[in-house]
Amino acid sequence: MSEQTPAYRNPSLSVEERVADLLGRMTLEEKVGQIIMWDARPDDLSFINSRQPGSILHILGEKLDRAMDLAAQNRLGIPLLVGEDAIHGHSFWKGATIFPTQLALACSWNPDLLQQVGRVTAVEAIPTGIHWTFSPVLCLTRDLRWGRTGETFGEDPYLIGELGAALIRGYQGNGLDDPQAILATAKHYAGYSETQGGRDASEADISRRKLRSYFLPPFERAARAGAMTFMTGYQSMEGVPSTANRWLLTDVLKDEWGFKGVLVTDWDNVGRLVKEQKVCADYVEAAVVAVRAGNDIMMTTPEFYEGAIEAVRTGRLAESEIDAPCARFLALKFRMGLFENPRRPNLPKAAVEIGRADHRAANLDAARQSLVLLQNNGLLPLDPAQLKSIAVIGPNADDDLQQLGDWSLGAPQHPPEAGKHPREKTTTVLDGIHALAPAGLTIRYERGCSIVADDLTGIPAAVAAAQASDVVVAVVGDHLNFIGETLSTATLELQGGQVALLDALAQTGKPMIVVLINSKPLVLPASAKSAAAIVELFNPGMEGGQALAEALFGLLNPSGKLTISIPVHVGQQPVFYSQVRGQHGTRYADLTQEPLFPFGHGLSYTEYAYANLRLDKSTLSSGESVQVAVDVTNVGQRAGVEIVQVYVSDVVTSATWVNKALKGFARVHLAPGEKKTVRVELPWPAFEIVNAPGERVVEPGEFEILVGPSSRDGDLLKTKLVVEA
Repeated sequence: MSEQTPAYRNPSLSVEERVADLLGRMTLEEKVGQIIMWDARPDDLSFINSRQPGSILHILGEKLDRAMDLAAQNRLGIPLLVGEDAIHGHSFWKGATIFPTQLALACSWNPDLLQQVGRVTAVEAIPTGIHWTFSPVLCLTRDLRWGRTGETFGEDPYLIGELGAALIRGYQGNGLDDPQAILATAKHYAGYSETQGGRDASEADISRRKLRSYFLPPFERAARAGAMTFMTGYQSMEGVPSTANRWLLTDVLKDEWGFKGVLVTDWDNVGRLVKEQKVCADYVEAAVVAVRAGNDIMMTTPEFYEGAIEAVRTGRLAESEIDAPCARFLALKFRMGLFENPRRPNLPKAAVEIGRADHRAANLDAARQSLVLLQNNGLLPLDPAQLKSIAVIGPNADDDLQQLGDWSLGAPQHPPEAGKHPREKTTTVLDGIHALAPAGLTIRYERGCSIVADDLTGIPAAVAAAQASDVVVAVVGDHLNFIGETLSTATLELQGGQVALLDALAQTGKPMIVVLINSKPLVLPASAKSAAAIVELFNPGMEGGQALAEALFGLLNPSGKLTISIPVHVGQQPVFYSQVRGQHGTRYADLTQEPLFPFGHGLSYTEYAYANLRLDKSTLSSGESVQVAVDVTNVGQRAGVEIVQVYVSDVVTSATWVNKALKGFARVHLAPGEKKTVRVELPWPAFEIVNAPGERVVEPGEFEILVGPSSRDGDLLKTKLVVEA
């Protein structure tokens, strides 16, 4: 290093020394610019020199190269951090590997798979110039009408934490300085999914105790797993928008959990304080509130620039209060090595990495493990030797956009002129059946109806195709018009002409397999519930049709299990399995309270028997763990994978608590007739509750350990454990 080289450019110095040197050279305007993330979709990139932002999003390829050139021309040459919504794959890069959505992936109950998904996504995103993905979503599904249900891992805090931590490991690779890693974002912190009437970003009625009990644990798990960025939610709680909630953002996240990364607001959350939530009179006040709450990066609120500068110049903010988030963000960039290697796009490399054959194979594996067999009267797997023809019917049978789901090209996040993923990259259900059907098997296809309109004119042709065939595969579900951010629904019923279509198909008397391609649980009509089989795919990604066809023809033995309960009726909300004890009665006067298919449910083409549940100790002392063991036998005729679930119930608690909570699980492969002893370790924190003062404690007394193939009480073996003081 020459004598003229500033200290912040010297990689041999510590991060702290480099940050201190750079911060000391920066003007107020440069500091404020650094903590704003700008939307880079417009062609005009002059803001990079006029406002000197520290991060940008929605920019790819050659345009990103130009942006980086402009940033290098700024006085101090601070590199840009580039973010993008790589949500279930590198979603907005044409031809990238698009995986099943989070809710689908969760049904694998396989952290190793989630880690692989994160790794593939990172490898494909990096050569396009992306440093940062806004994933995973760690929100807890509650009201199923919420449009973002499909972005979650489901309804259980423990499982969300385990799967989220795995995805974070996949994204972040070997650490911040790993050139093959991208930053993960734990979002939306926290409580965003507790909506009123399912309406997106509505006031969330959550106490601090309720947050600590159910909504915060997945985020604490993410912080411990090394997630380097967190994102706030859109909602408010107890009258305080999450962006303004110092207790949540600073006291808990930074001070209590020791989070050393950066906290970014969601899209224009600082602006929402003024424009929508109306808790700030102007952007000067909003800047003061946002900075003092603990936000480090203000996403896409350009007005923050003038607001924060004015706040400092008029004495409403100290410049040191801007220094703090700026220093955190600069430290992140130094740790990533961006000052030495800004990680520019490498489009020739992107052409090689995007959609690689092994990535496509990983995607198929993900689709296979995510598929859930909900119902089967023995029709599946189909025996091609007994069939002459199959009717493939329904609006989602050959619709690649609905199969890929939200947060992908063609979804509402980008305008139609942005295009969609190449059609040939996606194997729809119809494609998959055509590819695997043996020679001589006739495939008849009719769309039948629309999801977005009540047009029933296609039903007669669909009925005719069904009547002429041996088996009907009816592919129904939802549509991008009814899912996603701001797109919550008032109902969970099948939309458009789908109920009429299913009713008509059922009346033919032909054996029917209902296939669901949907972002979230839907209420099924009687004609679907009486079908010979029901298969849940959620949004299964580019390889979903291949996986489904393999399951139909018996090449795949389904192993997925639900991580979200499917209701009988929309009025059953909330229907999640871990209900707080104490209500009067066990049912509605006019309807069961049980879901149609519960959390943890999923069938196989073989059967498993559970026996001999035991613990390695009968009493547990403070700080100890207990090992749960159960014998699982494959009593059927096919090899398969069973997902063994371990629940804990604290029999008597000082404050009301849930009836049972998942605290462990294991995937076990069993050959026909094979028996294995499955062991799951339950650590001391598995027995915690949150007491009335809001403290996490393990209370002495009797506990039940419940083990089985689903959360349904009738499926679970039980044994007792005494926890000593």
